[in-house]
Amino acid sequence: MRAIPTTTAREMMTPDATCVKASETVRDAARKMAELGVGALPICGSDEKLKGMLTDRDIVLKVVAKGLDPAECRVSDLAQDEIVYVRADAEADEVLDVMSEHRIRRVPVIDSHVLVGIIAQADVARALPDRKVGDLVGAVSAD
Repeated sequence: MRAIPTTTAREMMTPDATCVKASETVRDAARKMAELGVGALPICGSDEKLKGMLTDRDIVLKVVAKGLDPAECRVSDLAQDEIVYVRADAEADEVLDVMSEHRIRRVPVIDSHVLVGIIAQADVARALPDRKVGDLVGAVSAD
């Protein structure tokens, strides 16, 4: 078996460290997610430090299901209790483990508690050239 080259999270992250501000309305956050074509974005405070993650599922389950107004509800109200992220020096296998464990396809990259980027499933696939993308999809999205 060939050794997988070590690639750090920083090397494989997308350059855009887009996040939603905790003070934004859910409607604005949902619009940003739709424009970016993503189902989740990290939530950052005014200091750019990670405060949690917002997913499209949160919007449906916590806002729509409770009859709340997305134009009035703040993103900070939906922040997950558990903040899932990877360190900038984490290796590709570690990133895949985090994605698999939490069943997520995008994960923020943190360096000294500051958001520096986002890793998507495709980024991990590029970092692990010996693995088929289908294997990664199965590993990340399997129930």
